[in-house]
Amino acid sequence: MITKAMDVDNRTVTTHFILLGFLTRPAFQFLLFSIFLVTYLLTLAENLLIILAIRSDGQLHKPMYFFLSHLSFLEMWYVTVISPKMLLNFLSKDKSISFNGCMTQLYFFVTFVCTEYILLAVMAFDRYVAICNPLRYPVIMTNQLCGILAGGCWFCGLMTAMIKMVFIARLRYCGTPHINHYFCDISPLLNVSCEDSSQAELVDFFLALMVIAVPLCVVVTSYVVILITILKIPSAQGRQKAFSTCASHLTVVTLFYSTTLFTYARPKLMYAYNSNKVVSVLYTVIVPLLNPVIYCLRNRDVKMALKKIILCNRSEPGGGGDFSS
Repeated sequence: MITKAMDVDNRTVTTHFILLGFLTRPAFQFLLFSIFLVTYLLTLAENLLIILAIRSDGQLHKPMYFFLSHLSFLEMWYVTVISPKMLLNFLSKDKSISFNGCMTQLYFFVTFVCTEYILLAVMAFDRYVAICNPLRYPVIMTNQLCGILAGGCWFCGLMTAMIKMVFIARLRYCGTPHINHYFCDISPLLNVSCEDSSQAELVDFFLALMVIAVPLCVVVTSYVVILITILKIPSAQGRQKAFSTCASHLTVVTLFYSTTLFTYARPKLMYAYNSNKVVSVLYTVIVPLLNPVIYCLRNRDVKMALKKIILCNRSEPGGGGDFSS
């Protein structure tokens, strides 16, 4: 796929990158390793529990939880793409990552980020149908449509990442570039390229605009209509019940979009500063850890299902069902 080393215009094309990571004292490196290791393991355990709870409890065989299981599955891989290499660099003096390893990490990271943007928009649409068209909800959100929407999220994420990689992987990186980050991200790589990267930047900007702006418009539109519908409900109890069904998702959307937009909406030169790494920790480590907690704290059905899993109790007979129930 990629030539190991070659001379082009008397310059050596790189075969490795150096991930600078968090530049701190050795003792603090071990402390960070311990914190991020616990966070990583907790994130995997939380999301795995949610997936098991949704699969085992018939009460959760509904479109909202079907998409939630996809979100949990996605975030398990999302953190796994970044965390193991980051943890290894905390303990190792060798901070290098091969060209192929860097491009592979970048490809899957972009895939999962783009998929999550679109999946959160699909979940917002699901809440819109449930609250604004409750009588038609089972007819609209069928198993087939849910499967198509979920598959479409993954397909769009994979294709977006593939197109971006075509332009980024063919850039020339001379020598052994030092990336001021703890993982291979698009803008840090564009910064260390030793040739004109304007074409890759343009493609990245256009695709980012499509993947971020379109889902964001769907989310905003859905929740504006939802809010108008909720305000028309006469009873305060009815309004509270309607809002509680989408409060968790709205919180997750706000956390994910705000942290990622803050990073990817800025010029690429901002990646030269250490502040970017702190912000990146929010959406690559903290948000995936908080999302399962947010859904569990705000949802009684999920909490009950998790109690059954933890206590090793079986679901009630006949708990199966389709996702449109």
